[in-house]
Amino acid sequence: MSLSLRTKILTSYGATPLEIEELLAYNDNVFAPLEFDSLPTFPLMPESYLTTWETYLTEAEGEGVFTTLRSQLVQLQFPILAGISETENYRLATRKGYLTATMPEATGLVLQQPETLKLILHESLAGKIPILIAGCREDFIALVQALVKRNEPVPIPNSMGAVMVAGYNNWDRVRTYRTQWESQQLQFTTETAWQAEFKQLIPQKDKYQDRFIILSPGGYSGVTASDMGMSELEWLPISLTIRLEHECTHYFTRRLLGSMRNNLMDELIADYRGIIAANNGNYRADWFLRFLGLEAYPEYRQGGRMENYRGEPPLSAGAFQVLHALVKDAAENLEQFHTNHIDKLSDTLNQGKFLIALTRLTLEELANTESSVLSHLLIANG
Repeated sequence: MSLSLRTKILTSYGATPLEIEELLAYNDNVFAPLEFDSLPTFPLMPESYLTTWETYLTEAEGEGVFTTLRSQLVQLQFPILAGISETENYRLATRKGYLTATMPEATGLVLQQPETLKLILHESLAGKIPILIAGCREDFIALVQALVKRNEPVPIPNSMGAVMVAGYNNWDRVRTYRTQWESQQLQFTTETAWQAEFKQLIPQKDKYQDRFIILSPGGYSGVTASDMGMSELEWLPISLTIRLEHECTHYFTRRLLGSMRNNLMDELIADYRGIIAANNGNYRADWFLRFLGLEAYPEYRQGGRMENYRGEPPLSAGAFQVLHALVKDAAENLEQFHTNHIDKLSDTLNQGKFLIALTRLTLEELANTESSVLSHLLIANG
């Protein structure tokens, strides 16, 4: 869609010229284009790091998940402590792979319920990916602070219940690579020789960087069971499924389309996948709006997830209000389209194609009820 048409749509929502400029930038489509006649088979083949996590899963059957991962993921060998990321030993361990056995700071991450930490290898459209499921909210926060926030006690919003860890430098894989490399050398290897080989390894990120997802067991987006008109027994499994598929959708767009942003279009697409997975293939726009804090639109519930996606720099108050209206209409249009074509969208190949088709849109296009773009999506979906 042209900028002029997107501008016209935003004008119809009452956006001022300055707000239009903000929203055009915020809603810019940055997904890499992918032709429908050259799509891969879904689900995709797993990435190379998965074999290492298969080993972890096997070891965890005897040792327990937390014990196994703590021995391999270096951040789990340090506590959550203000300033620890700036210590010399922490830097040596996390940036250069030094062993922590003699480091006094490496007293280990403390979990409230370490025995309940779960590890699964989930088959998503983008291929299998490791999933860590914390046993309680406190453990989710600790794991995120350790693995994402460099073991610093950074506050984690209550509305955040899942995190994808991407580009994780796995020093266990580096050490395995070194062992294999040394075994192939015809003469004794020196540290200097290894450092030269390591420099050659650095650009080959697939050989040492992993992706995995951390999930919290609580209500999705901080929404309670009573808010959803359900019992805890009903709501918590549904929440976990939504979280799982939501993050796997981010994995899909990151792996296949080169982008995963803290942006409302990304969130709408990811929640769409999560909701249909948890709701017998049916999409509920009202669920999505509640998750954002827009269940009583045009009023916004403070603390809702919407405020996590205001952008950088943050959208002005006026532009943010227009964004509320855009996302509401987009979600409702998506629900109508999905309901009308639910039979086609139950097929795995079509799900992948439709997901790609959605990433071709801007939020203005999806919100515009007068646009024929949804019909074009069906054609693209085959």
